[in-house]
Amino acid sequence: MTSHHSELFNHCSPIGLGCMNLSHAYGTPPPEKDAERLLLTALDLGYNHLDTASLYGFGANESLLGKTLKSRRNEFILASKCVLFKDDLGKRILDARPETIRKTLEGSLQRLQTDVIDLYYLHRLDRNVPIEDSVGELSRMVEEGKIRNIGLSEMSAKTLRRAHEVHPIAAMQTEYSLWTRNPEIAVLETCRELGTKFVAFSPLGRAFLTGKLTDLSALAEKDLRRSMPRFEQGNYTRNLVLLDQVSRIAQEEGCTLAQLALAWVLGRGDHIIAIPGTTNPEHLKENFSAKDITLSASAFDRLDQIINQTTVSGPRYNADTQLEIDTEEFS
Repeated sequence: MTSHHSELFNHCSPIGLGCMNLSHAYGTPPPEKDAERLLLTALDLGYNHLDTASLYGFGANESLLGKTLKSRRNEFILASKCVLFKDDLGKRILDARPETIRKTLEGSLQRLQTDVIDLYYLHRLDRNVPIEDSVGELSRMVEEGKIRNIGLSEMSAKTLRRAHEVHPIAAMQTEYSLWTRNPEIAVLETCRELGTKFVAFSPLGRAFLTGKLTDLSALAEKDLRRSMPRFEQGNYTRNLVLLDQVSRIAQEEGCTLAQLALAWVLGRGDHIIAIPGTTNPEHLKENFSAKDITLSASAFDRLDQIINQTTVSGPRYNADTQLEIDTEEFS
């Protein structure tokens, strides 16, 4: 049963831009002028899918996009997310009750300076609220013309099916890269079956797969990666060894490590989109050109053998963060 394929992605580049690190999570964000310039450059290069969330910079990221891009709003698919945000006391909250979703959306529309958001995601599963209630509220927002399509993030195939019964789900966004294979358990296939696009975030392994992050002491004190087991010194040293073999494949394929990692993700299915983030204009260009790279069959086979869920050291998240994740786990 493939219900209604959304028109949303018909003219969408397979590589979009994750905007989080312009305001959030990876140490000190770039100066605002630099962030604005990067966004405008992305549109000039041909990026036409930009991904933000109410959580990123606690509204600052949406405001940045709204202010910078409102005159070019018709040039790109605008995706944002609700459910995760900061309350009035500055505490991070996970809340998918219909009334909270509605309140968050009103705030997002204001910050983004737009009448409608093309794709609005439930950022994480709130286990206290039936997914049907949250998606039901989003479907009313589609009817009201405030959002065009509904997405889910970091959820399981089972949750996706339940949500899809209420309203077609246009996109499922989950971490996916050579070193994070969880979507291969069930979600990739379920997305294909339901006509849902799969949007891969952190397709470059939070810079690990670019080969440029060799010294962890360079990470800012507040950098999100410092709390991730794979980026603990012992694990990371072991993981870097895997990249030595990957570098040889990149050389043979005539591309950079980052392009190799992105081409690998896109090559896993024609329903997959990758949204790498960057603050660097050169990387912005390098990442976008990965869409024109087709890897050889032997490159796919060898990459799969070198980096996969059994060869990588350390889990994806620490135990606390993992509690918010509904995605299937390898046993």
